[in-house]
Amino acid sequence: METRNFTLLTDFYELTMMQGYYKNKITQTVVFDVFYRQNPDNGGFSICAGLAQLIDYIKNLNFDYESIEYLRSLHFFDEDFLNYLAGFHFTGDIYAIPEGSVIFPMEPIVKVIAPIMEAQLIETTILNLINHQSLIATKAARVCYAARGGAVMEFGLRRAQGPDAGILGARAAVIGGCVGTSNVLCAKEFGIPALGTHAHSWIMSFSDELTAFRKYAKLYPQNTTLLVDTYDTLHSGVPNAIKVFEELRSAGNLPKTFGIRLDSGDLAYLSKKARTMLDRAGLSDAVICASSDLDEHLIDSLLVQGAKINVWGVGTNLITSKDTPAFGGVYKLAAIRQKDTDEAFTPKIKVSENPVKITNPGNKTVYRIYDRESGKIKADLIALADEKFSEDDPLLLFDPNATWKKTFLSPGIYSMKEILKPIFINGQCVYESPGVMEIRDYCTRELGTLWEETRRFVNPQEVYVDLSKKLYDMKHSLLDQMSQKP
Repeated sequence: METRNFTLLTDFYELTMMQGYYKNKITQTVVFDVFYRQNPDNGGFSICAGLAQLIDYIKNLNFDYESIEYLRSLHFFDEDFLNYLAGFHFTGDIYAIPEGSVIFPMEPIVKVIAPIMEAQLIETTILNLINHQSLIATKAARVCYAARGGAVMEFGLRRAQGPDAGILGARAAVIGGCVGTSNVLCAKEFGIPALGTHAHSWIMSFSDELTAFRKYAKLYPQNTTLLVDTYDTLHSGVPNAIKVFEELRSAGNLPKTFGIRLDSGDLAYLSKKARTMLDRAGLSDAVICASSDLDEHLIDSLLVQGAKINVWGVGTNLITSKDTPAFGGVYKLAAIRQKDTDEAFTPKIKVSENPVKITNPGNKTVYRIYDRESGKIKADLIALADEKFSEDDPLLLFDPNATWKKTFLSPGIYSMKEILKPIFINGQCVYESPGVMEIRDYCTRELGTLWEETRRFVNPQEVYVDLSKKLYDMKHSLLDQMSQKP
């Protein structure tokens, strides 16, 4: 983000619309919402990520000389508009749900309030940053949940869709729960633990497997994990690893962290056999790490089969979110302030024959409602920004699509908090992003607010995202008005 100007990282039509607004003197302040319609992998939740990069993007948003010259060379933009772009900077407000937060479909996860040209320009990049990292963070949370407390290492760089996806994807994976990454540049940039062992090529570079193990153990006496499947896992790899560990123990040099890695074959069977062999040798502290095209479903299946694996190296299926390769976040206009002197916004709604594509109008915020006794999430409530709620009052929630489904919450049995936080106000950043490992810890706490039924992989229980009565009435009033138009 520091070495490139991302201002032109946008769809061409954002610029053509900007010139249209400029030429027609359309300068109104607008509200845009970023939201998504369906959780990846048919899951019960998602994890929000990418906010730190969004902040960097907005802070550095400017059309430098090279950008203006390139746009001029297209012979599509007039000089007066290019002169406007030369002095461009963001002056609006941005609200967002913090990184690492649990999020649900249809609720605003980023809200932009800005002059329409500014708000239009930043659409594409915001979606690019939030969609990608939220996708990978969500996948990582699922993988880590499947591991049932076992450590998950992000190993995906060589299969990522390019350097940026590899770096920011690894960042997002750690936010979602991974303990570290094999990606050294990502580890350096974000203060993440760099992790890894060695490849089969290390073993094959020596005359025999035992020598390769001994040389590696001598080089890295504090953390010795040996890859045991180069030739024959159970008849060569594991016995040779045990021999090296016994030699280290006899010399009083057995590392605090040591073990083996399996990268092929029947991981459940091999891990159980290896565990028995290691335990018989008095090496019960040895870790068994596994890799090989893992995802949450395979990890879950292996553990059901009784696999004796402590640590998981997950690459391709995590860094690409192979089952669901796109997050699907969208950026939709929700309100317009017709004049700068107006206090109120005029709500706007997008209508579709597909009910899920009908947007929620107005300048909104999001409240999270918890069961006070358990601390678990009961529902999220989308409300208009000027609505106020008190935990001392009863709260009636209803399903906006099936309004007869109602939940009545008495005072004292619930708590609630507003989860959209101010990030930029009048173009100035008012939010400081935590470090990645701090966000990871926060995400762990956030995941703890989900009911287990919502975290399961098959047919998870939905967390309801409801509308306030005031917002619901506004939405349906607009829909009624639209239906009466010829």
